[in-house]
Amino acid sequence: MPQSTQILMPDADGFEVASRILKSGGLVAFPTETVYGLGGDARNDHAVARIFEAKGRPRFNPLIVHVPDVETARNYVEWTDDADRLASAFWPGPLTMVLPLKPGAGLSPLVTADLPTVAIRVPAHPVARELLQTFGGPVAAPSANPSGRISPTEAAHVAAGLSGRIEAILDGGACDVGVESTILGLADGPTLLRPGGLPQEALEEALHQPLTRHGAGDPHTAPGQMTSHYAPGAPVRLNVTDPRPGERLLGFGPVECELNLSYAGDMTEAAANLFHHLHALDAEGEGPIAVSPIPETGLGLAINDRLRRAAAPRET
Repeated sequence: MPQSTQILMPDADGFEVASRILKSGGLVAFPTETVYGLGGDARNDHAVARIFEAKGRPRFNPLIVHVPDVETARNYVEWTDDADRLASAFWPGPLTMVLPLKPGAGLSPLVTADLPTVAIRVPAHPVARELLQTFGGPVAAPSANPSGRISPTEAAHVAAGLSGRIEAILDGGACDVGVESTILGLADGPTLLRPGGLPQEALEEALHQPLTRHGAGDPHTAPGQMTSHYAPGAPVRLNVTDPRPGERLLGFGPVECELNLSYAGDMTEAAANLFHHLHALDAEGEGPIAVSPIPETGLGLAINDRLRRAAAPRET
């Protein structure tokens, strides 16, 4: 376990240090366009085991593998026509595809939780892309936070949760999208496994077909499917139009509140602010958090998914 966590700047020296840490089996948190990821060499059993240890993450919960381009992704998965169509439209970007693992791919079985599939994506954030190019290998990276807690969208959020448990944080500023990637299963027909930073409607338009949805009682086949997840320390109540005494309102639209996801009702702004505002409310006090109603359209699907998991009874 590292004694301290370095803060690295996104310059030549920072990328070189981060790459050396990854090559030695260490852990580096880095920004993506969605949230900060906790990266380790996806081929190194020890490094991947340390990701689970640092986060306190259940071993049955698979990880996303980050790669720099489509050509590299093809080394690890059985590519399909749908994958090609989606990668052409949305990579690099906030889309993770779950595809059959290619035999002999060389990934640690801990990455896939011993499933026959692997979740893979090409991030768009320039810091993530430069790190992947400098390292030259696949990086397994769940969100860089203690398991079940609010996802980090700034380096300070990572430090608050994981300082002393990981070797370094590559500080690339605030994340633009603010909610995790959309996860689409392609092993048995297009299935929305987790709503995220890419709206379902855009995927359906690209594929020219509707998506099936992962059910609440279905087995865990991708990250982010645990019932209780993304949770602040305070209890959360949803769809609130009349806050109770002592509740702190996280608003949406023109309402009086402690913090507002988007006064104008803009979904993109709300998604970008979601975890940042939850972190801020969590740091301010212990009173319950109430949340305004948010429409279930576009990015609202991902926002409401995260909020329902944040409000769910805590899993142990």
